[in-house]
This record gives sequence, structure tokens and C-alpha cells, in this order.
Amino acid sequence: MKFHNTLIKWYLQTKRDLPWRKTTDPYPIWLSEIMLQQTRVAQGTPYFLSFTTAFPTVFDLAKANEEQVLKLWQGLGYYSRARNLHKTAQTIAFEMNGIFPDNYADLLKLKGIGEYTAAAIASFSYNECVPVVDGNVFRVLSRYFDLETDIAQASAKKEFAALAFELMPKDNPAQFNQAIMEFGALQCVPKNPNCEECVFNNSCAALQKKKVGQLPIKSKKTKVRNRFFNYIVAVDNLENTIIQKRTAKGIWHNLYEFPLIETDKVEDFETVAQQINQNFFQDNKIESLLEYNEDSIIHKLSHQHLHIKFWKVSLKGIIENGIDLETAKTFPFPIVIHNFIEEKL
Repeated sequence: MKFHNTLIKWYLQTKRDLPWRKTTDPYPIWLSEIMLQQTRVAQGTPYFLSFTTAFPTVFDLAKANEEQVLKLWQGLGYYSRARNLHKTAQTIAFEMNGIFPDNYADLLKLKGIGEYTAAAIASFSYNECVPVVDGNVFRVLSRYFDLETDIAQASAKKEFAALAFELMPKDNPAQFNQAIMEFGALQCVPKNPNCEECVFNNSCAALQKKKVGQLPIKSKKTKVRNRFFNYIVAVDNLENTIIQKRTAKGIWHNLYEFPLIETDKVEDFETVAQQINQNFFQDNKIESLLEYNEDSIIHKLSHQHLHIKFWKVSLKGIIENGIDLETAKTFPFPIVIHNFIEEKL
């Protein structure tokens, strides 16, 4: 029996009931694909439902302001996805009359849409014969065919795409693409897959050679950078605080935060207190200073580990440009700051 017949039969019996699979409309398919980059389905689904409720059409998303979009995205991470999503919605709504390109090549020209997402939209919405290649596909094909290509290399995607195209039934590429991704997500999982129950256990080369745990091959990740953030949570006589927008390029662009002191290492109380006294709140007398968390909160990003401490600064009088806490909560924050506000303030 052909690879695709076995795979699609498994898919039809096993597939999850996911909202974006019930349509060929490119708008919700695009939303789901962007959200599920770097995000598990269980985590991404509530965000998808929130977005499609708030912005049922690409025009609604295009007309929203960026802060609304970032606020709804809060907690999904990789916030450049949300900013690109918003800009692309504006392009489609205002320059293309709300009509998505109907082919892979033109989809690829849109901001934030790479090869994988363009292939997914082109096949799921328009049934174009173009293979999707994501982590699941790399894993399934490398194991089934015992391929030792380093998937971190740029050339790997072309090799795996060519193989997937060869395997793909040309009369139903959408179903094949959905099936191979689902198989990687549910059956051929990264660690300890249940090979005894696998529909390919008689034909998988990696299983026969006892190499399942070794594949796919991926060279080591970029070295992680450690950063040390000290957030200054001011509280004045009106119980107002102050927040600021991160406008510099880099992590959390256009999200909000408390005034920040970034240091080279974890600093002691006296050092941080001295910096606060010297550099902040010159128009208000500092009445007290304390640590909300004695031990740093370690917030892990893809190539950075943030060591975060929050410092409460009680001020005499009224702070300039202060904001009450309920209003502050309506702004988009990185999830680590959002969680701190919900738990501590």
C-alpha cells in the first residue's frame, strides 16, 4: 500500500476536530497557521477563537489598532508574528480588496508569510500541489526513510519538500499536508513515540534500524544569552503607577513595561536602590523601596533567558504621567509582566 494511502487512512480515523479545518476560507487558515508557529495547538486554539470573535474578517483585523492586536496576542510570544499579521491584514484589506492571493508564489510576497505558511494556505484553501515542511514533516520523513540530513541546514527544506511532493497525491494535496503534519503531532512525536501502535511499524526504516530516537538530526542551537531586568513599579499617593512602551527593536517591540534598569548580572539591593535614587523620579521623594521577589523570575525566550526582579518604589506626592492600575491592565504587556500585575498588584 502506498505511503499516502496508509497516512490518509490513519488521518481520517484519528484527526483532531480543529476549528480552522472546517473551512477553505484563507483568512482563518492564515490566522491559525501564524498562531501555531512556535505554539502548541492546545495553547493556540483559545487565541484563534478570541481573534476570530474580535476580528471575524480580514477587514476587522485591518481596522483594529496595533495595541488591540497585541493585547489579544498577549501570552503567545514571538510578538513580531502579531505585528506582521496586522500589517498583512491591512495590505490585503486596503490594497487587495480583502482578497487573498490564490497561489503559493503570490502568498509568499506578503509580510510574515514564509514558505511553510504560504504552502499551507495555498494547499488548504486552493488545493495547490505544494508540500508543507514543518518540524512534524521533517521528523516523519527523516524517520520513515532514515534520512540523516541536518534539518538545521538551509538546503534541508528543499530536499524534504521534494520528497514530500513526490509522495503527495496530486488530486488531494490539502488532505495529504494535513495528514502528515497531524501524524507528526500525534503519533510520530519527538520523544518516546509509540512505535508498536504505529501504522508504519512494518515499513519505517528508522524503527527497523533502531534509530527513531536519533532522528531527525539537528545541529545545536544558537548560544543562549542571559539578561538581567530590574523593573521599577512606582506607586504614588493616588495608587498610580507609570508604564512605558518598548520602542527599540528586539524583544517585546511595542509592548509595555515598567521603567527598566538592565544590569550585567543579578545586583544586590543597595546597587539597584542607588540607581533608582540617581536616575528615576527626581520630582518625587522616594519613601520606601522593597523587592517584590527576592529570587529572580527566569523567563525563557528562544535565544535569551531573562532574569527578572520587580521593585516597589513608594513615592510621596503624585507621579507625572501616572496611570491607575485598571487602566494599565488594558495595555499589552509581555506575559511575565502581565502575570506579575495579576498576582501582585
